[in-house]
Amino acid sequence: MPSATTSEYDIIFAGGGTTACLVAGRLAAANPTLRILILEAGPHTKDVENHTLPSRCLENVEPGSNSVFFNVAEETADLGGRPLIVHSGRCVGGGSNVNFMMYTRAAASDYDDWETLFHNPGWGSKDLLPLLKKTETYQIREGAPTHGYSGPLKVSYGGIFTDVGKQALDVAVKYDKGRRVAEDSNDLSTCNTYSRWQKWIDGDTGKRSDTAHYFIYNQESNKNLHVRSEKVVKRVLIENGRAVGVEYSNDLVLNPGADQTVSVARATRLVVVSAGAFGSPSILERSGIGAKNVLDTNGVPQIVDLPGVGENYQDHPVAFPAYLAADGAETLDALYRGDKKETEEQMALWNSSGSGLVAHNAYDVAIKVRPNDEELQELGVEFQPKWSNFFVQRPDKSVVLLAPCSGLIGNHAVVPDRAYIGACYYLCYPESIGSVHITSGDNPFAPPQFSSGFLSSASDLAILRLAYKRMREWIRRMPDYRGEYQPLHPVFPEGSAAACKETDGPAAIDAPDIVYTSEDDKAIEIFHRQIITSARHSLGTCAMKPKAQGGVVDSRLNVYGVQGLKVADLSIVPSNVAANTYSSALVIGEKAAVIIAEELNITL
Repeated sequence: MPSATTSEYDIIFAGGGTTACLVAGRLAAANPTLRILILEAGPHTKDVENHTLPSRCLENVEPGSNSVFFNVAEETADLGGRPLIVHSGRCVGGGSNVNFMMYTRAAASDYDDWETLFHNPGWGSKDLLPLLKKTETYQIREGAPTHGYSGPLKVSYGGIFTDVGKQALDVAVKYDKGRRVAEDSNDLSTCNTYSRWQKWIDGDTGKRSDTAHYFIYNQESNKNLHVRSEKVVKRVLIENGRAVGVEYSNDLVLNPGADQTVSVARATRLVVVSAGAFGSPSILERSGIGAKNVLDTNGVPQIVDLPGVGENYQDHPVAFPAYLAADGAETLDALYRGDKKETEEQMALWNSSGSGLVAHNAYDVAIKVRPNDEELQELGVEFQPKWSNFFVQRPDKSVVLLAPCSGLIGNHAVVPDRAYIGACYYLCYPESIGSVHITSGDNPFAPPQFSSGFLSSASDLAILRLAYKRMREWIRRMPDYRGEYQPLHPVFPEGSAAACKETDGPAAIDAPDIVYTSEDDKAIEIFHRQIITSARHSLGTCAMKPKAQGGVVDSRLNVYGVQGLKVADLSIVPSNVAANTYSSALVIGEKAAVIIAEELNITL
């Protein structure tokens, strides 16, 4: 294809998501003369209500959204023969502009594992905590030692504490007496406690805290900071072992007939690939960096032999059952389905004070569960090896996160118009490992060959079974509970004590737990194989490990075998974290900014 006129910059970011916006924003603010280019496949997000209004977060992942990629995995029997669809950010700001704003931090041992198990000095929790604090302004209370108070991104409880959330916390105290309630389960060390849950929402304005608005759009006066949306990076240009620029073309998703002339941008100092767990390995492979068999299959001459590219895919399998709620329960369901009266009332409240349901993400309370003795028995022999080898010596690690929701998390077009208590639980450290590889060496729009590995492990199914049961016992004692919404629950055998049904009210706090038979457990397994989906926490496909261990980048984020080329996004994560991944994407960005600034002699 013919090439457009070549342009030149100091640093080029191939991808304009969460991490890229943070790194570029930090560097631009520190040195406004630095010529920076961000190339992003998706659209701009500035002042777009789908991105700034917390309550509209579900709209960004619905079919037809232009703000996410829909990555389709290979069909497997483990998921009932269905193709898993995993969303990833496809807009300026990436995941930070489409996620559910859950402020969920990793365990300290997660980051310590990155440092000790994978030989990455400077990536342990002691080094990363100051960077985690640097990003945020913690609006919940002053003086919390693990939180920050001068960063651009705000952390609050959102605009309302719903009655569903209040009931969830009250029931937890009375029902689960073996566990306590803590103010903060996101201090990097606390787990197994019920807590009111923080959100990446500005408590004053009620707006989402994303990296596009608070690191990039607030620097629009800087004429050296260039953001080009709807531009798809084809490959990195490598000359004499050094990355010297990128090739890119117009996006075809928003503009199917767009001119496909390939343009070239040259980088005098550095190319940073920041296209996420799907995009980054794909760009590297199209550039000739990866396993020989993958490159040969796709007609790409190999420049660097890195078989780890595209491997080590990890995520958090998640389930979203739903329960019927009493009329009048404080939920987001009316907003989700576009009820005119409720939307107008809540928008008026949000416009006047930044509060109310619009400034909410449906998550008020959660717990990261570490199993007690009884629950270990429930998990059975399938889980014992992992418990002994992975969890016992790491007391800050949890097996699953449980969160009741003020509303059904899903497609409201296919459910009755009423109030719901939603439920969310995801595996913190699933056994499943997958891969992402290109299917074309020339076409950046060709979907990847994607294997998720989901539910291939009996241990993962055991944890999900426990999570379903614990979640159900918690919710069915809440005053707003009115039964199970059967289409989003297992179908238990006729006559089962676990049968799902509508009720007139909740179970008593001291009511006995439901007793499940082996046939009931089988129904729960079938349910999970049919409905489990991705928490959209994809990571690991350009892992920061030694090359001999399948690594793609070193501890300074340099791609092995190429000078002037780094990867900075969640794809560099070597092992999973027990958390929604936004916090980790941010700290990777802060660390990358420090590393790059040091190498360019810039003072942040």
